[in-house]
Amino acid sequence: MIRFAYSKNYNIGFFGLERLHPFDSRKYGRIWRCLKQHFGAELTDMHLSIDRSATADELLLVHSPEYLSRLRNSKYVSQALEISAIRRLPNWIADRHILRPMRWAVRGTMLAAEAALTDGFTVNLGGGYHHAKPDRGEGFSIYSDVGIAIAHLRLTHQIPDESRVVYIDTDAHQGNGVCQVFESDNRVFIFDIFNCHKYPMFDVRAKARIDCPVAVTDSTTDEEYLSELYSRLPGFLDSVCRAGVGLAIYNAGTDVFANDPLGGLNISAEAILKRDLFVVSELRKRNLPTTMVLSGGYTKNSYRIVADSMIELAKIESNEFEM
Repeated sequence: MIRFAYSKNYNIGFFGLERLHPFDSRKYGRIWRCLKQHFGAELTDMHLSIDRSATADELLLVHSPEYLSRLRNSKYVSQALEISAIRRLPNWIADRHILRPMRWAVRGTMLAAEAALTDGFTVNLGGGYHHAKPDRGEGFSIYSDVGIAIAHLRLTHQIPDESRVVYIDTDAHQGNGVCQVFESDNRVFIFDIFNCHKYPMFDVRAKARIDCPVAVTDSTTDEEYLSELYSRLPGFLDSVCRAGVGLAIYNAGTDVFANDPLGGLNISAEAILKRDLFVVSELRKRNLPTTMVLSGGYTKNSYRIVADSMIELAKIESNEFEM
């Protein structure tokens, strides 16, 4: 059975300040309401509750003390989040209403990754902060939830220290933060399909770390996008799975959707659904414990696109992939 990690504490909101950025910072709650409407009481059994936000010690598994100290400065936070008005807020307000929800989502990715080891497939309805680097936040990403989750599983010996980890990123923007977190870690294998004409296109250091880069552009059609995915992902997974894989993480950004103001791609909702079903099926048929995180998505339809994928994945999981 699919498990959904979610807390109402994921949602970011402070007197409308969140509207100054195109990211729908309340999409997590909107997705949850869609799932509740569809599944009803059954959703209770599918819910993976979040006990707390990530602690300072957990954040330090990836991030430097100096960086976490800089997050006490509202001016720095405003730059990382690309919301200039935040610089005028007292830091405790920015932390409580913006950074704290992100720490809850980090904990959600940690718990979802843990649960995937026994349940097979889990989804964190938040997270996917793939631009966060060990010493820097950018692109509306403050904490590397994926990096912290993997470090936590290794530290607590829930996955063997030598086991491989698969990371698949289909967000429109290249996951440069994840690449830098694992820059010197050859146990993590990265597949990234991204818009090569959008941020962070000048981060050469990050691009060099991708094991299987797939560049697309704003002229890429649904058919071309899916063809690249269908032809490149299976071979990548077959190569990685020649040795033991302890976990797979799928970062499923919906900012590839047509007319997304930041993604710059032109992919339909139908193709995004096919993308999600294909990626998860490829991971699950190889018996890889899999956690999915949501990452970017900047249109009013983003939450609905995600909910549609969740509903279809739940159907397939219950019918075919129970372990």
